[in-house]
Amino acid sequence: MALDFFKNISSKLTVNNLLKVDMMLLLGAYRFAIKSSAYQTLKRQSEYRWQEINRINANPTLQFTGFGVETIDLEGVIYPHFKGGLKQITLMRTQAGLGSGNGFAFGRWCIVKITENQSNFLNDGAPRKIEFSISLKRYGEDQKRGVKGIVQNVVSSL
Repeated sequence: MALDFFKNISSKLTVNNLLKVDMMLLLGAYRFAIKSSAYQTLKRQSEYRWQEINRINANPTLQFTGFGVETIDLEGVIYPHFKGGLKQITLMRTQAGLGSGNGFAFGRWCIVKITENQSNFLNDGAPRKIEFSISLKRYGEDQKRGVKGIVQNVVSSL
């Protein structure tokens, strides 16, 4: 009975429920949500560095030398007259211009590129449809030592 109670409570303790906001992703102060600027694809890429070492009378071997660049690419469509308005891409660019990022789920990321494609224009030149893509790179944080380093590695692997 107590277990059912905790399962019920834990299912309600999500970020969206706690903040009273429906959102897919939070990037700095900018919120991606179905009601405004929903992304349709999220592509995450991780690279790993391997150094080739030549050997005498044997094939070269590889040695792992560390983690490479990690990127996330988001692509989506905004219908500004439906929800969210015309300023959404401007808000994304403003967030990118702040030059900082902090997060607890995916960690710290930097916006390195924003692309937009406007189409289906109204008489006043306002677009009815805005397609966008955002490229993010993981912010290379220094490794922490001891227990903090272990926690940092576990969180970054999620």
